[in-house]
Amino acid sequence: MGTALVYHEDMTAARLLWDDPECEIECPERLTTALERLQQQGLEQRCLRLAAREASEAELGLVHSPEYVALLRGTQALGTGELQALSKQYDAVYLHPSTFHCARLAAGAALQLVDAVLTGAVRNGLALVSQRATANGFCMFNNVAIAAKHAQQQHRLCRVLIVDWDVHHGQGIQYIFEDDPSVLYFSWHRYEHGHFWPHLRESDADVVGRGRGLGFTVNLPWNQVGMGNADYVAAFLHVLLPLAFEFDPELVLVSAGFDSAIGDPEGQMLATPECFAHLTQLLQVLAGGRVCAVLEGGYHLESLSQSVCMTVRALLGDPALPLSGPMEPHGSALESLQRVRAAQAPHWVSLQQQGQPDLGRQVGWRLRLRLVSVTLNHPVPLGAAPVLSPGTPCPEGRPSPLPPGEPKFKAAVTQAADALSLLLDQLHLHPTPPVRVAVALTVPDTGRALPPGVLCEEGSLPREETQAWARPREALAQDEALTALGKVLYLLDRILDGQVSSGVAATLASAAAATLDVAVRYGLSHGAQRLLCVAVGQLDRPPDLTDDGRNLWLNIGGKEATAPSTFHVSVPLPVTTGGFLSFALALVLPLAYSFQPDLVLVALGPAHGLRDPQAALLAALLRGPAGGRVLALVDEESTPQLATVLASVLNGEAPPSLGPFSMATPEDAQALMYLRPRLEPRWKMLQVAAPP
Repeated sequence: MGTALVYHEDMTAARLLWDDPECEIECPERLTTALERLQQQGLEQRCLRLAAREASEAELGLVHSPEYVALLRGTQALGTGELQALSKQYDAVYLHPSTFHCARLAAGAALQLVDAVLTGAVRNGLALVSQRATANGFCMFNNVAIAAKHAQQQHRLCRVLIVDWDVHHGQGIQYIFEDDPSVLYFSWHRYEHGHFWPHLRESDADVVGRGRGLGFTVNLPWNQVGMGNADYVAAFLHVLLPLAFEFDPELVLVSAGFDSAIGDPEGQMLATPECFAHLTQLLQVLAGGRVCAVLEGGYHLESLSQSVCMTVRALLGDPALPLSGPMEPHGSALESLQRVRAAQAPHWVSLQQQGQPDLGRQVGWRLRLRLVSVTLNHPVPLGAAPVLSPGTPCPEGRPSPLPPGEPKFKAAVTQAADALSLLLDQLHLHPTPPVRVAVALTVPDTGRALPPGVLCEEGSLPREETQAWARPREALAQDEALTALGKVLYLLDRILDGQVSSGVAATLASAAAATLDVAVRYGLSHGAQRLLCVAVGQLDRPPDLTDDGRNLWLNIGGKEATAPSTFHVSVPLPVTTGGFLSFALALVLPLAYSFQPDLVLVALGPAHGLRDPQAALLAALLRGPAGGRVLALVDEESTPQLATVLASVLNGEAPPSLGPFSMATPEDAQALMYLRPRLEPRWKMLQVAAPP
């Protein structure tokens, strides 16, 4: 299965016919420039191109009233003066004779993408559209809400996750699903304590839904501009993903607005385009990888188009470029994270177990299960959403972009230009390796079916060089162990020199610790500046390994939670799904993103204790921090399919489901709470609250 790109040239027909500085940024060039960049980078050619269709009026009626649809239908016959007069009755909207056709194409593109993904024709995709949501804020129809209702009605889905990373609050989606426990809606948005459009009290963190939908609306308000890569990744690790895994969606819909990217005049944020590749990769571990992204905002053409390209690269399975800049969330972002986690904790066990109040409120958890089971048997009624009637705009109005002459404007332009230039340099200096994943086995297994595009690596380091690295380790003296080590180091060489992105290599059980020791030292001496080692099982850190800040060693499977140094952390093996997810999202990934390694070694030692889906999820999540450079070392006595599933996820496929969510044990929760305050001063991505 591949990646779909849904588009139609007619969507560029609608444009502003009169002078309106507020609306002129919503222009057809947003689509044409993004498509040109996709073509220039060879990405469109790798996608399955689908021509968008018009949504039917019945499909629009899934969330919009017949009166509203009729109103927009009637604009096709209006003259310019009449269109301008009608536009003025709404907030930040312009109408054109082609608006109705374009808006139906946009909604239809989202529906077509959902159908393609849910029927298995493609794995994921992007709908490159204009004209979104109900008539306000450059919007007409609520494409993502229509797509969610369609997935529920036509495909009988019971759990849909909507992730809205547009810089504006998606109040229309929130109103439609606020009492629906079958849709989990997450939105971050520029809020500034209500001073930013749309100035709604309902956009704040403590608004969590109503009725049966309590806890299924998640608002993360940004109260300052300038949020960047660290803030966005922290929001995913500490809020969205814990809830999403507990919710277990069958489909992920993304309101992919890139006005939250650097350089955008609306958002005034600092996240660079490659950040959206990381966010997309993190979402692809959910719902079996069924991710449908629908373009929304984005008004800096170069930032928008590069962000679209980064998102499509991730959907195609390419490794994300490493994130630039320091990975330390802003104090204001941490305050927002703290507030939303506190507001959501009564409704989600996964947050309660990370130091939130009311640890283990199992009565509420059982109630949640009952509510969801009712939803499975009785789909939510498809009522019409209220139309936003014309009214008086908020006295404060929409914030004006910075005037071009102001120093802040010039500084923002320079900052965006520098970031985009750095991105292009990275693309040229670090092209996608010719081989995405290679597998090196101790004994070639002709019967093993590797995923398409995965290379079975048969090369080995010269015998003499391998022997030199093996000395004086007795466990590597045997021929079998030495042969396996030679293959590991050869594959490591190919990763370090950019010929292979990531790999899987088998090790002998008796030599697993010694092989890992050599691999770490070899990597550090052959180009790796910062190496993260995640050792699962009884694989202790070698006592003579230099603690010079270039190697971060994390052992999962130690006897107790301990941190001999900030570069050496050990935790017991979690015994439940909830415990494993807590460690992965609240410890492993924050450490990895803080450390910013250029190589990750994941070693699964003898009797490592992880189930195959857990090992696969761990490897998939660790692709991001190191730009895809991951080498997984697997004990040859592991399950026969483990090497195959690891190769699959490193190749960009979704990991297998972990199965039903089960809460972490008190011991696992205590281990996390013990380690976090000891490590936070050094590794800032662990923070979930502003310093006192």
